[in-house]
Amino acid sequence: MFPQVVLMLNTKVKMSSFITSLSVFSLHLLLLLMGLFLSPVISDPRGETVAQMCNNRTMTPQQKSLVVTNFLAAMDAVSPLLEAKGYGQVVNGTGNLTVYAYGECMKDLDKKDCDLCFAQIKAKVPRCLPFQQITRGGRVFSDGCYYCRYDEYNFFNETLSSLDQTNCSEKEITGVNRTLFRDNAAELVKFMSVEAVRNGGFYAGFVDKRNVTVHGLAQCWEPLTRSGCVECLSKASEQIGSCLGNEEGRALNAGCYMRFSTHKFYNNSGNSTSDGNGGHNHLVVILAVTCSVVAFVLLVSAVGFLYRKKRAKKLRENKQLGPLFMLANKSNICFSYENLEKATDYFSDKNKLGQGGSGSVFKGVLRNGKTIAVKRLFFNTKQWVDHFFNEVNLISQIDHKNLVKLLGCSITGPESLLVYEYIANKSLHDYLFVRQDVPPLDWAKRFKILLGTAEGMAYLHEESNLRIIHRDIKLSNILLEHDFTPRIADFGLARLFPGDKTHISTAIAGTRGYMAPEYAVRGKLTEKADVYSFGVVMIEVITGRRNSAFSQDATSILQTVWSLYGTSNLTQVVDQVLGDNFNKMEASRLLEIGLLCVQAAFEQRPAMSAVVKMMKGNMEIPTPTQPPFLDPGSVLEARKMMSPTMDSPMEDQSQSSARAARGKTYCYSLLYFVLFFLSTLSFVQTIQFPIVFAEPLFFSMNSQKNSKQHKTY
Repeated sequence: MFPQVVLMLNTKVKMSSFITSLSVFSLHLLLLLMGLFLSPVISDPRGETVAQMCNNRTMTPQQKSLVVTNFLAAMDAVSPLLEAKGYGQVVNGTGNLTVYAYGECMKDLDKKDCDLCFAQIKAKVPRCLPFQQITRGGRVFSDGCYYCRYDEYNFFNETLSSLDQTNCSEKEITGVNRTLFRDNAAELVKFMSVEAVRNGGFYAGFVDKRNVTVHGLAQCWEPLTRSGCVECLSKASEQIGSCLGNEEGRALNAGCYMRFSTHKFYNNSGNSTSDGNGGHNHLVVILAVTCSVVAFVLLVSAVGFLYRKKRAKKLRENKQLGPLFMLANKSNICFSYENLEKATDYFSDKNKLGQGGSGSVFKGVLRNGKTIAVKRLFFNTKQWVDHFFNEVNLISQIDHKNLVKLLGCSITGPESLLVYEYIANKSLHDYLFVRQDVPPLDWAKRFKILLGTAEGMAYLHEESNLRIIHRDIKLSNILLEHDFTPRIADFGLARLFPGDKTHISTAIAGTRGYMAPEYAVRGKLTEKADVYSFGVVMIEVITGRRNSAFSQDATSILQTVWSLYGTSNLTQVVDQVLGDNFNKMEASRLLEIGLLCVQAAFEQRPAMSAVVKMMKGNMEIPTPTQPPFLDPGSVLEARKMMSPTMDSPMEDQSQSSARAARGKTYCYSLLYFVLFFLSTLSFVQTIQFPIVFAEPLFFSMNSQKNSKQHKTY
């Protein structure tokens, strides 16, 4: 994270005209740096775990697998709610197997940082699950997001609980500033407990008195009432009082969070002016000298910009790609990054076709007039690039009527790109859930789409020279031709499966709701993970309902279908828009096949070639032996296999996004600097001090000499 800047200057500063002009010019340069540093997409999601608490309420072995099932479903449902509004609460299950789940981000985080914080912390949530500890609930705190708390009772309005904690840093304040720091911290804690309630449950700011600064943040969780917020923050201020002699302190309660620190840890801070005399001239001189040095560095950088840009390509080839670049140049699947940039109008939003778990897809037109689809990948690490090219080189060799053809790739630019043939029609997801300008898919088209998808997957798994696992089979990755022939797309996450292996272990990637339990929990990958995803797709297409569409009263569509299995009412789940215009026996058969595909034990799922035969009526359909998600053996095995150090592809995604954002922000800031510099002549005559940068969301406490003033911006 880049530091943010607060300038504190005095109205009475007197300087020579040379120093004044130099400092003003340097100030513009500093603003340029701020344009780089304050980019909203390059900040700190604060996802490090502060505390994890598991309760001591136990359960029977029979209850374990059911609770895990309900927890996984609830966690899937919290994620989109958290992304949409910064918090989410979900109830899933019935009776004593009900799971209540909640997650929330700190209000100073923007949407992207909230998502990143959630991504970092969610991998640690399952440590309180029954296969890790025999408990019915737990919670995880970080300094950026409070995710996830889950329990067997409705805790949404809970203010305090027996698991509440107070965390004090190990390092204590020493020296002459100890008493002043304690006083400032106590004043800030008291002020936060009042102002957070007035400000809708949130406060972030600082106290600065005699050059001793204390920063703080307080927040009540959204479901809490005003009176509950008052009670919780009052208790938090009492708890955190035991930490006032330390550099940091936190109160982690059921209904709220409070923290103070010697350093600024929140985003977009407020501001304060320090008291005392005589330090401002020194500060301005330091700023002037420092910014002059920065100006010189920027000047040298500008002169050498074109030279560095020209050399960058060669350096990437020699140092990062090495012999891989030479191999790519000789391959007929290698595209120029610059050509793909131009083909997509520099990845213009108007050409954006969609976004998946591994990247964004853009429409492009090559110089020869051929229309293509270009996928701009999130992942872009040196360790991955060799593996990436080898897989692309192999996947480009497959050819099937139900697979989108991979035309090639680009690995020579600042990010990796995949190039596919362009399918003009929309995806299956669009036809089912998005588009209002097309008639609903009739039963014959749905059957054709499902059968073609199954045939394409059977080719990947068994019929091609390669054994390929797609890893991201879902509605949005099934594109439709004009005659509704399905084409499986997006091989960005695909993996080769060695013929002599029973499974491979890999970083988890894909889409929640479509990932098989053994893969989502343990990273254990086989072709049966694709079979599970296809089962979810089949049931979604037949029912016209999303598997991940949860509410506080809803259950998974998979569970709904299972509850009707074996009864005469199974076809009641068929999409209501079809009315009676479908083959009931055929629909019942496909639903049974879907249940076979989503069995929790992966070895009980059929191969895709068997699925094709069953769909065509050339093979008898076995009876599912376990309901979806409810295989106790799978849960017990997960306890043995679970690894807290499992890789997360989100880390690579955030790094790649940050690099791209820095490049774009740098260009914008250069333009901003030029325009700002042109206004210098008039600005020199009119500039006034103090110069203060503040954000309207935040509050600060200002103390100057013997008077104190609380300001709200």
